[in-house]
Amino acid sequence: MAKPDTTKIALIQMRCAAEPERNFARAVEFIRDAAKKHAQIVCLPELFRLQYFCQTEDHKNFELAEEIPGRSTSALGDVARENGVVIIASLFEKRSAGLYHNTAAIIDASGKLLGKYRKMHIPDDPLYHEKFYFAPGDLGFQAWQTAQGKIGVCVCWDQWYPEAARLTALRGAEIIFYPTAIGWHPSEKKEFGAAQYSAWETIQRSHAIANGCYVAAANRVGHEAPAGGEGIEFWGQSFICGPDGEIIAKGSVDREEIVIADVEWDRVNEHRTHWPFLRDRRVDAYAGIEQRLLD
Repeated sequence: MAKPDTTKIALIQMRCAAEPERNFARAVEFIRDAAKKHAQIVCLPELFRLQYFCQTEDHKNFELAEEIPGRSTSALGDVARENGVVIIASLFEKRSAGLYHNTAAIIDASGKLLGKYRKMHIPDDPLYHEKFYFAPGDLGFQAWQTAQGKIGVCVCWDQWYPEAARLTALRGAEIIFYPTAIGWHPSEKKEFGAAQYSAWETIQRSHAIANGCYVAAANRVGHEAPAGGEGIEFWGQSFICGPDGEIIAKGSVDREEIVIADVEWDRVNEHRTHWPFLRDRRVDAYAGIEQRLLD
């Protein structure tokens, strides 16, 4: 089947309540609404079934995990098939007792599970205690051929690493999706908030430019403090940018919404030939990049 000239992609920017089943049902509603707007690829935010539980280290939270494939991917497969959309769904994966991952499932429009991506970079910051819960991904950086085109998926903290974007692009990805759960510590927002958000947006736009591909980041919104304390104020502002880094669609800072835009696949080839960063890479001179530090 020939690739279409354009594909409409949608990012679901949503709040996440304390009840996983409620979040899942609302996500399905958003997917159906996006399909009604003619979206063909839909990306949900990171760990969309759950409030962001990594704010604390609590062994009880491991009970929230699920197998992949499993109940959620089966249900989303039905939704994908019924609506003719590709779905990217970030889930808390239980691989086995004592081994868990932060995993994105990629489901084709036929309902088939194309594969999964396990988050490679795992943060450990105040209120982001992910190393307590998630083992680093071991499936590598990947891309999947869908009926619409070839897409790559990374997850949240991965979005800060140029190596992750580059390797995903080298796998053939023409869009890189980043399911995300990022926000401000309320007490820091006034002093650091603008700079933090600007850095987040800038690094991802740079990935689009350096790799000549589209980048799409789906973030959640709302304030969450599941274990008390000041919690996290998720900053929304999900966005889609083109291969030149220009933002073509962007969400608000505080509202649930569907951020939607058309992807023109020919623009990827155009930018990769006019700005031939992939051609001019000095692959013979990059020895050492796999080391943490060079003397």
